[in-house]
Amino acid sequence: MAVAQPLEYLSQTQIDKFYRDGYLIVPGFLSHDQTGSLLLRAKELLDDFTPEDHPMTKFTTSDKDHIGDNYFLNSGDKIRYFLDEDAVDSSGRLTRDTARAVNKIGHALHELDPVFRNVTLENDRLKALVRDLRFHHDPVALQSMVIFKQSQTGGAVPEHNDSQSSTFLYTSPPSALGFWIALEKCTSTNGALSFFPGSHLTTPIAKRFVRLPGGGTGFEQLAIPPPSSDISENPRENASEGVSEGNYVLEACEPGDLVLIHGSVLHKSERNTSAHTRFAYTFHMIDSSPYAKYDEKNWLQPTDAMPFSRILNVPNEITLSTAVH
Repeated sequence: MAVAQPLEYLSQTQIDKFYRDGYLIVPGFLSHDQTGSLLLRAKELLDDFTPEDHPMTKFTTSDKDHIGDNYFLNSGDKIRYFLDEDAVDSSGRLTRDTARAVNKIGHALHELDPVFRNVTLENDRLKALVRDLRFHHDPVALQSMVIFKQSQTGGAVPEHNDSQSSTFLYTSPPSALGFWIALEKCTSTNGALSFFPGSHLTTPIAKRFVRLPGGGTGFEQLAIPPPSSDISENPRENASEGVSEGNYVLEACEPGDLVLIHGSVLHKSERNTSAHTRFAYTFHMIDSSPYAKYDEKNWLQPTDAMPFSRILNVPNEITLSTAVH
């Protein structure tokens, strides 16, 4: 793969691996101090949660029962709390301590909270990585979250294309890219991510999460084109070797490690069965106009007060991005 400009942060080997496998682990992307600051701030936000004035909005990865109330739909420019599916009983009462009931906090941490903003919009290392990867021409950041996978209660996330990227943040052409940063050690027992390497080359986006005309949200099915003749039917032929369960490779992470996630790569995480929490900070990038069109049916929409923030001062002239449409 030809390099049109000197690399600033990533190696060519790392870039090639990302485009081949659909994801990349970048060890030690954040310093010990940066990671510690994010973890401390995340815990402070948890301590600030007050269920008395909360509508008890639950977060679920299920197609059949996804959140669609106004508390969620209007959270794109706010910092709001979302609870585990089983953290609220049928009468609306919490089934566990408040701090252990929260599944995630989002969706504008990168804009509104100085600690998270510093590592997202004000991070020179991140900008250098974006220039090296050349996945986007002129990327913007959106939908940031801290995800709390609590010990013994943090639920499994089944196989999916990144439900926080291409399905939820649809652009034409597809351009969603996830940035997932471990704030704590991620292991096989506390819910580390697992990936199907190369699946981004063969797995098209089959559905979209949209605002429904009558209110609320739902999934819209997309037409799936026939596979390209120049892509192997077996993604493993295009992928790196690794220890796997079936076609999946479990990727343990240390605090501060960054995981880049192509919007079409299949991945999942298991239930946290350990005595240790697994907290992570994640945000997303898409290409901006005129390079990609952000769909008006997406659940998250920019506002006049908070448009999507650009990452680069000068756009990338060329990109290397590969997507299955």
